Amino acid sequence: MKKIAFVFPGQGAQYVGMGKEFVDNFKVANDVFEKASDSLGYDMKKLCFEGPEEELKKTENTQPSILTASVAIYEVLKEHGHVPEIVAGLSLGEYSALVASGVMSFEDAVKVVRARGKYMQEEVPLGVGTMAAFIGLERDKVIEACERASEFGVVEPANYNSPVQIVISGEVKAVEKAVEIGKEFGAKRAMVLNVSAPFHSSMLRGAGDKLGLELDKVELNDFVYPVIANVTAEYYDSVSSVKELLVGQVSSSVLWEDSVKKMIDAGIDTFVEVGPGKALSGFIKRISREVTLLNVEDMASLEKTLKALED
Repeated sequence: MKKIAFVFPGQGAQYVGMGKEFVDNFKVANDVFEKASDSLGYDMKKLCFEGPEEELKKTENTQPSILTASVAIYEVLKEHGHVPEIVAGLSLGEYSALVASGVMSFEDAVKVVRARGKYMQEEVPLGVGTMAAFIGLERDKVIEACERASEFGVVEPANYNSPVQIVISGEVKAVEKAVEIGKEFGAKRAMVLNVSAPFHSSMLRGAGDKLGLELDKVELNDFVYPVIANVTAEYYDSVSSVKELLVGQVSSSVLWEDSVKKMIDAGIDTFVEVGPGKALSGFIKRISREVTLLNVEDMASLEKTLKALED
């Protein structure tokens, strides 16, 4: 018997056209897009299917659009009788996981992540903060590079994606200095990313506080499936911890590698990436060669995954 986890992508996975094939073929997917449009007051299908890309790339649009596409695809998998044992998501993807687990209604989640995107973007003026990726540098060396560069400003580990990829975040000068130091330490690659804000750093604490006020308006329900929190790489132990962990997530490191290891330790042998892109599958492949990796983002990948799950 396969032990299956569904994992949901974060910001950066978006592309024009995502979700369209599901809306064209499945009423449950169409319903999710309709609910998004009703909740937000604009046409989610038009945004996701027609773009333009510049509009889709705005953080306050990106976040609800990825959530919508991911949840629509999840509903199609569920309709086919496939449900997970555990769910998790990378950053924004954690909201998709919480919707899949029944903790938050989709209508509430799509409003919350739109506000989340807006607050994260507004918290730090453009040009003040950035992020950088290290390839092939050990975790302790990345932490040391950040510590050494911190005399130039805020710089902190933001995403522990896999054993070979760690992303840092902070003020531009400090991030650039950490990249220099990382290269001296022997990173295979270290490069500043083309992002608009220093996500998952302490510079976004104010955005987390504002997000907390949005989450106060949301009714939370019990978990249908266990969900792993980014901030702790542990299962949520109660509904009462959801708000605090989601607020903390905005300005804390995302422990993705640790989260995946936690699922593997629980006996998960099959990961299904539910939503646009294959970034998470790439990370998981670096964490373990022993697990089966599947993804669903269009009709072709759906058919392939359904066949693999039924074998």
